[in-house]
Amino acid sequence: MHVLFIGDIMGKPGREAVKQFLKPIQSEYKIDVTIANAENAAAGKGLTKQIAEELYDHGIQFLTMGNHVWDQREIMKFIDGEPRLVRPANYPVGAPGQGFGILRTMGLKIGILNLSGRIFLPPLDDPFSCAIRCIN
Repeated sequence: MHVLFIGDIMGKPGREAVKQFLKPIQSEYKIDVTIANAENAAAGKGLTKQIAEELYDHGIQFLTMGNHVWDQREIMKFIDGEPRLVRPANYPVGAPGQGFGILRTMGLKIGILNLSGRIFLPPLDDPFSCAIRCIN
C-alpha cells in the first residue's frame, strides 16, 4: 500500500496546489491513500466545511488538524459528525471531534492517530502516553 501524507495545506495557494498536482502525483506514484494536514487550509486559520469538502473532492481521504483546529468557529458544527477529520487526541477529554479514526480502504483498516506536541504550544496531555492509551 502506498500512502501519501501532505503537511500543512496553507490557505488558497495550498488548496490550488492540491487541485493542480495531487491527481497526477497519485497516478504517477500509484498512491492508494492520501492524508493531509488541513489546520491552515482556510487562509492559515483552521478549516471550513466547504474547504474540507473541496479537499476530499480533490482526492484526499482523511484530514488531520492541529493547534489551529478551533480557529474557524464553523468547525464546531461539523467536526463531531465528520469521521474523516481528526483533531489531536491529546486534547482535553470532552473536546469536540475525535483524536483518531479508522480509514477503511482496499479491504483494510488504517488507523490514523493525531497528536500534538507541547513545545511552544499550549500545555496538553503527554502525546506519548496518549498514543499508548489510544493504541491499546
